[in-house]
Amino acid sequence: MKKICFVALLLPQLVFAVDADYTMTIKDHCFQPAELTVPAGKKIKLLIENQDATAEEFDSFSLNREKVIAGHGSATLYIGPLNAGRYPFMGEFNAATAQGVIVAQ
Repeated sequence: MKKICFVALLLPQLVFAVDADYTMTIKDHCFQPAELTVPAGKKIKLLIENQDATAEEFDSFSLNREKVIAGHGSATLYIGPLNAGRYPFMGEFNAATAQGVIVAQ
């Protein structure tokens, strides 16, 4: 008799209905692009790739997101749906240079 594993049925699956994917990089302690335009009312998936050797923290009070991204690493954030507006963010470890805004319109 074969044993059948039903682990997949027992574990809850997280499904994210995402309307669009966006990519941002961190290079020389700056976010590129520094201004990212996304559609209002849509949930987005944001991939942040850190090209620097040192870690950076994506921090945004208005987006309610905070994520440390290792040097030469990446992180994925799910954001929204957002109302139309401007949502500033910063790199907490390099706040003087790592500044940006997500614009929902």
